Amino acid sequence: MSIILAIESSCDETSASVIIQGQVKSNMIAGQSVHEAYGGVVPELASREHQKNIVPVVDQALSKAGITKKDLDAVAFTRGPGLLGALLVGTSFAKGLALGLNIPLIEVNHMQAHILAHFIEAPFPKSPFICLTVSGGHTQLVLVKSHLEMEVIGQTTDDAVGEAFDKTAKLLGLPYPGGPLIDKYAREGDPHAFSFPKVKAPGELNFSFSGIKTAILYFLRDEVKENPNFIKERLPDICASVQHTLINILLEQLVKAAEAYKIDQIGIAGGVSANSSLRSRLHTLGQEKGWDTFIPEFQFCTDNAAMIAITAHFMYQKKLFAPANVSPLPRMKI
Repeated sequence: MSIILAIESSCDETSASVIIQGQVKSNMIAGQSVHEAYGGVVPELASREHQKNIVPVVDQALSKAGITKKDLDAVAFTRGPGLLGALLVGTSFAKGLALGLNIPLIEVNHMQAHILAHFIEAPFPKSPFICLTVSGGHTQLVLVKSHLEMEVIGQTTDDAVGEAFDKTAKLLGLPYPGGPLIDKYAREGDPHAFSFPKVKAPGELNFSFSGIKTAILYFLRDEVKENPNFIKERLPDICASVQHTLINILLEQLVKAAEAYKIDQIGIAGGVSANSSLRSRLHTLGQEKGWDTFIPEFQFCTDNAAMIAITAHFMYQKKLFAPANVSPLPRMKI
């Protein structure tokens, strides 16, 4: 039987999880409200908050799982990608704990873990499957051949879709984090009220979002010139139209990938996969296309240690352990 403590500290959530023989027993998350005043994550502040949060969060994870640190068989941590200062906190803590307990250390790829969140709770996708991984920093189409064998078959050539959501929210004067608020207001708006251009990226399965960000900026500038109250008066319609356009871009490329690789097992993962419209439209599209669709539970979509834990579980089975001198890798790739 394997008992693993997993730590996630790639951005602005400090999280710890305990997994026992492949079953997640705890998943504790501490957020960081300090960034709200700045409209985005401030890396230096994030690392300081991780230093304050990591010990109590780990203690809570161990306690909820009903174990002590002496019961652990391994310690896992997010090596990257992410913010260097934030990653350093989690990496250093995990290395120190593993060394002190004389147990193996497991380094986990954050993006790979988002995909493997599909295996925390049943039903599970069958391999091979295609996963659309969408977050504030990444937009990727990944061919998942097995738990630990993956291939990126499409990705953004500039900005991530999550950044497009967050940038739009900032332009609309919404507080950070703005993505969930766009989702909220969009439910009351008309998705066809306004249209925005979709920029084709180089490569059949790639994405591009920098152009639509610029188009939204100019659209709002011009409309506000004509009517200073435009945003306030049409906020739901603006949110619904932007969201509709961004999701269209994602799903059009997903359909192309599924057809190109002749795969009917489809999943989405990452923070943006918590978006209610994306989840609903994927389900509807799956019914139309005859796909089996998979979406992790909401708590496993955003950054969390349970996804690090399940990845570490599969790596532990293969004895894929990290050296004691391992260091963070902010631009780590699948």
